[in-house]
Amino acid sequence: MTFTETKIPGCFLIEPQPWRDDRGFFARIYCPDEFAAAGIDFTLAQSNFSRNDKAFTLRGMHFQDPPLAEAKLVQVARGAIFDVAVDLRPESPAFRQWVGVELTAEKINQFYIPEGCAHGFLTLTADTDVLYGMGRRYVPGHARGYRYDDPAFAIAWPHSPASLSQADQTWPAFAG
Repeated sequence: MTFTETKIPGCFLIEPQPWRDDRGFFARIYCPDEFAAAGIDFTLAQSNFSRNDKAFTLRGMHFQDPPLAEAKLVQVARGAIFDVAVDLRPESPAFRQWVGVELTAEKINQFYIPEGCAHGFLTLTADTDVLYGMGRRYVPGHARGYRYDDPAFAIAWPHSPASLSQADQTWPAFAG
C-alpha cells in the first residue's frame, strides 16, 4: 500500500497495490502492520456500508465528540465519490481546513480520516456503494455534524447535491 498524507495531519490517501492476473486482481486493503509503519494507529472496531441510488447524493458532515471520536477508513465498492474531511482539532495547524479526494471502485483507493475530523461525501455516479471501517463503534446520542455548505469551511463540492437527508440539511453552523 502507498500512503500519502494530505494537508490535514494524520489524514491519508491510501492506494492499495493490486496483484493482477487473468482472473482479475487481489489487493490487501487493511493491514495493521502496514498502517503502523505509515504512522497510523488504527484498529477496526466496526464496518459500515452505505448504498446510494442517485448521483450527487450528499452525506455529511458527520463526527462523534471526544472521548468517543472515531477514525474512519473509507473505500468505494461500486461507483465514485468526492470524499471530504474537515479538521475540527483546535490544536491542529489545519484547524477548520478541508481536504477532498476522489475515491472510485476502479482505483480501489481509500481515505483514512483521523479522530477529530468531520467526514462527508458526494456521490459522483448513481448506484454508489461505500464501505467505512470505523475505529470506534457508533454510540447513539453522540453523533454530531455541521452543515455541508458551512462558510466556515468553504468546501468546494464538485456539484450541488441532488439528494440530501433532512438531518444533513439541519446540522448547525460551525461556531468555534
